[in-house]
Amino acid sequence: ILRCLVGSEMCIRDRHYRKEVTMSVTIKDIAKKAGVSHITVSRALNSSGYVKAEKKEEIMKLAKEMGYTPSRLALNFKSSRSYTIGLYFSTVSEMTSPFILYEIVSTLYKYIDSKYFIVVKGIDTHKPGTLSSTQFDGLLVLSQTEKDDFFLEEVMQKNIPVVVIAREVEFPITNVLVDEKDAICKAMKYLLENGHRKIGVLEGDPSFASNKNRHEGWIKAAKAFGVDTASIPYEYGYYSYNQSMEAVKKLLNYDLSAILCFNDEMAFGAEQIITSRGLRIPDDISLIGFDNWDISMYAKIQLTTIERDMGKLAKVGLELLMDQVERKTRGEKIVPVVRKLDTCLVVRESVKSIL
Repeated sequence: ILRCLVGSEMCIRDRHYRKEVTMSVTIKDIAKKAGVSHITVSRALNSSGYVKAEKKEEIMKLAKEMGYTPSRLALNFKSSRSYTIGLYFSTVSEMTSPFILYEIVSTLYKYIDSKYFIVVKGIDTHKPGTLSSTQFDGLLVLSQTEKDDFFLEEVMQKNIPVVVIAREVEFPITNVLVDEKDAICKAMKYLLENGHRKIGVLEGDPSFASNKNRHEGWIKAAKAFGVDTASIPYEYGYYSYNQSMEAVKKLLNYDLSAILCFNDEMAFGAEQIITSRGLRIPDDISLIGFDNWDISMYAKIQLTTIERDMGKLAKVGLELLMDQVERKTRGEKIVPVVRKLDTCLVVRESVKSIL
C-alpha cells in the first residue's frame, strides 16, 4: 500500500479511479462526434477564434455530455496555476503511520476537484531551497514533529498557501487538529470511572509535541480523581506496533489492571504481548487506544478508543487550503486560522468495570 501511495500520485489515481482514467475524453473525441476538426473544437472550448454560434453551442453541449475535462497542461497555459496540490508528511519510517497516511490520501482524492493532481512526498526527502510557487497551488502538511519546521519556513518564504494538520505550530499558518490533551484526558477518566487505579501508560515518542500534550492529558485526569501520578508507570512505544511490544513487556512487570495507549497501533502491539502471556482482555487487563482506526472494530479485540477522525481533519484542511488558493488568485490577504475538531470516546469491549 505504501509503495502505491508514496511512489507517485498517478499510481493512486489509477488504483482508485480506474474508470475515470480509462474513459477520459479528448478534443478529438468531441470533434469526431460533432463532425468538425479538432481545431474548431479547441476554438469553441477556449473561445479563441471564430466559430459559428450554433456550432459552438453544439460543441459545448457535447463536451458536457461526454464528461470532457480540460487537461492540466491546457489549464496551465490559461492561468498561472499549476493545478497541483502537494501532500507532504513526516517520514513514514519513523513518524507517520501508513494507515493514517492512507486515510488522508483517500480523503483528498474523494473531495478534491477533478482538475487537480495530488503529489505525495515525505518531508525528509525534501531538499531545502527547491520549493517553488509554480510547482504547487497549495500544500497540505501532515506534520508530527518540530523537525518539520525547516520545511514550513521555506513554504512561508515562497508564499505558497499551506495548511498544517495534526500538529499545532507556532508559525502564522492555518492549523487543523484536535485537542490531544483533552482527548487522552477522556480516555484516562473512562478507566478511572470504571474503577481502575493500577494503570500503566504506553506513550508515543517523547520528542513529539503530541506526546507532551497527551502526557499532560492523563496527568490531569489522574489528579482530578486524586490518584498519585507517581504511582502510574509509563513507557515509550514510539507510536509503533513493534516498539510498543517491547515497552509493554516492561509495563507488565507492574501489577496492572489497565493500559492506556497513545494510539491504536500500539494498542494492537500490546494485545499481542498480553495474550501471548495467557492474559485475557479485558478480564485480566483492560486496554484503551487512540485514533479509532477502521480495523479497530474488526480486530481480535473490540478496542475501546478515542476517535480522532483523520478523514475529517483532511477534508477540513483541504477546504481551508482551497479557500486560500482562491484568495491568493484574487490577490486577497490570507489570514491564518486554527480549527480544533472534536474527539469522542468509542466504547467497545476492551475495558472492564471493576467497581
